Amino acid sequence: MSAPARFDRGHTDDLMSFLAAGPSPYHAVANVAERLEKAGFRQVAETDAWDGASGGRYVLRGGAIIAWYVPEGATPHTPFHIIGAHTDSPNLRIKPRPDTGAHGWRQVAVEIYGGPLMNSWLDRDLGLAGRLTLRDGSTVLVDVDRPLLRVPQLAIHLDRSVSNEGLKLDKQRHLQPVWGLGDEVLDGDLISFLEQEAGLEAHSVAGWDLMTYPVEAPAYLGRDRELVAGPRMDNLLSVHAGAAALAAAATSGAPLTRIPVLAAFDHEENGSQSDTGADGPLLGSVLERSVFARGGTYEDRARALAGTVCLSSDTGHAVHPNYAERHDPTHHPRVNGGPILKVNVNNRYATDGSGRAVFAAACEKAGVPFQSFVSNNSMPCGTTIGPITAARHGIRTVDIGVAILSMHSARELCGADDPFLLANALTAFLEG
Repeated sequence: MSAPARFDRGHTDDLMSFLAAGPSPYHAVANVAERLEKAGFRQVAETDAWDGASGGRYVLRGGAIIAWYVPEGATPHTPFHIIGAHTDSPNLRIKPRPDTGAHGWRQVAVEIYGGPLMNSWLDRDLGLAGRLTLRDGSTVLVDVDRPLLRVPQLAIHLDRSVSNEGLKLDKQRHLQPVWGLGDEVLDGDLISFLEQEAGLEAHSVAGWDLMTYPVEAPAYLGRDRELVAGPRMDNLLSVHAGAAALAAAATSGAPLTRIPVLAAFDHEENGSQSDTGADGPLLGSVLERSVFARGGTYEDRARALAGTVCLSSDTGHAVHPNYAERHDPTHHPRVNGGPILKVNVNNRYATDGSGRAVFAAACEKAGVPFQSFVSNNSMPCGTTIGPITAARHGIRTVDIGVAILSMHSARELCGADDPFLLANALTAFLEG
């Protein structure tokens, strides 16, 4: 294999800015769209007729974005090379009636989204972000990027068993954050506050999709700054790398024999079954309309998808130095060792031998090392959008990613080299 690509600190600096600017899926896709616009892409509406001209385009729907670049000379049956990722992360989300409190504390009612490490949300300064839907149906992004809420932990003096028997949190009772003082619960207080924060008229908000997030900025960590700590690496790290790879492929001037695509979905953390999730119709609709816009037929669509490959990029588990027995004894992915190829013979990941060959070729072309990951047989294996994409669209799919620690924590940990190595491999894959 070729020598590893040289680590580019600028890419990781940019990743940390991207993480900080994406406190919700809606902010993340807006950030991706802005980056792609600078690379010459333009937004198309799903309600408009599409043309078959070459160039870059993207569709935004909620917290999802599908972007693609049609090179000169592409035929209606030209296959796609797709990078799949997701924009959502486990967190605490605001309920329809958010205003609550007790015993002189004003609180905000939250619901658990996905599978967060709940203890990691205790005693953290939390901001609030998401989208507000106005009475006319339009939406406005809102981001209160300062310490606003906090889930206070019970003092050890009031529960001595915590230190010896482990912390046990009740999802309903113990995770409601405080945000002020007062004996009276004022219905509508939180939304009124957010209307003011967003510069909106009073009582103009009809609906909301809001979530808390830790306001501590991403940072390099360690003696030699070899690590990066930050929020939402699962899976904005892959979204960032995919966006960088798509922009690079579209602007490199290299001849493209495939149509490169970035598909960043919402709702992976709770099953992907939504109109913006990987189990929804969005990707299939975009690919099909792209074929038809170039004068294609159903036969062209079938030919294009038969030659299509998707790299489903999501974070995976690096070997944990304190819990090595939880990992497969012969597969110990290390941070800064390059991206991982994720394999599970029970199809929790979509990778097979032919998919491995595709990824190995991309890594070799990019001069990037890669590692293999499988779960310990005694542990249940997680899953990704990979098997969903393969089954729903009949697309050959390969599960890959970056190895991290503290997955699903409010603050995760990765190697500082790996994001750049992943982006290089993805770029080589898109360039074909």
